[in-house]
Amino acid sequence: MRLMLAPMEGVVDVHLRKIFAAIGGIDLCVTEFIRVSQTVLPRHVFIKSCPELLTQNQSIHSTTGQHPSIPIRIQLLGSDPSLLALNAKKAARLGAIGIDLNFGCPAKGVNRNRGGACLLDESPLIEEIVAAVRDAVPASIPVSAKIRLGYNDRLSYLDNARAIARAGADELIVHARSKSDGYQPPAYWHYCADIREAIDIPVVANGEIWSWEDFVACKKQSHCQDFMLGRGLLAHPFLAHEIRARADGLDYHQSSQQSWLQLAPLLLDFFEHTSAAYPARFMGNRVKQWLHYLQRHYLEAAELFKQIKRSRDYDSIYAAIKASASCSQ
Repeated sequence: MRLMLAPMEGVVDVHLRKIFAAIGGIDLCVTEFIRVSQTVLPRHVFIKSCPELLTQNQSIHSTTGQHPSIPIRIQLLGSDPSLLALNAKKAARLGAIGIDLNFGCPAKGVNRNRGGACLLDESPLIEEIVAAVRDAVPASIPVSAKIRLGYNDRLSYLDNARAIARAGADELIVHARSKSDGYQPPAYWHYCADIREAIDIPVVANGEIWSWEDFVACKKQSHCQDFMLGRGLLAHPFLAHEIRARADGLDYHQSSQQSWLQLAPLLLDFFEHTSAAYPARFMGNRVKQWLHYLQRHYLEAAELFKQIKRSRDYDSIYAAIKASASCSQ
């Protein structure tokens, strides 16, 4: 079983990936999408999206005792097969260990510009894109694709899955909702089982896994062996550890207070790193964004969010997070 971290746009950037590398439990993650529209992108665009390119091969195999980084694939989004292929080739030259193709983003601005989920109505184009990218990068570099079940309905999922498999993709990740379903529950995991029957490449189930119970239901309905966690992992950062332990038949008794004691120092690191990366007028926005998810699982996060939600002052936010960590001990 592999557990992956979903590529949530505007959320799972390098700063959060470092936190989840420290927490552990995740086998693979994917960058936020890099939009490909008119040209072969310059090196700095790839490095900005994935600074891990500079160190990934060394840190994945680290023997220094430090936390290795999570292996990370570069995600590309666009509709021009030859241009996507050229950018994938460049990403590979820069050190990407895998390429993922985004056919699932539901954002209106992305779809208006022929990117993401809107291509789910164009199975031949999807096949052409995947084939071009697969041909452009070395065979040793996996090419995966992420889809939803369809655009306005859930009718095209098998056509798209078969097209992706025919084109030579190594893996298919299925967000088990259509674009029109958005992010509203439920996720229709049983469609993943249909896809597994139809194609002979690995299928990864994604969508609405918030808890161990959700994982069990997803595994039963999807028939999948690999899973991608998104918002559920943001809300409960130790969810991957819980899933692994309980899947192995082990007891898992970590209390909310215990896990907050482990998480709060990492939250403080996250605040420091993101504060340095963004203008002062956005002070605290990233940590508040994460607390919005964390408060679903932690009372401490809900209380901390109330304390800092209107603050733009570094010192007061830092003090509040540090106090929350101290109160948990």
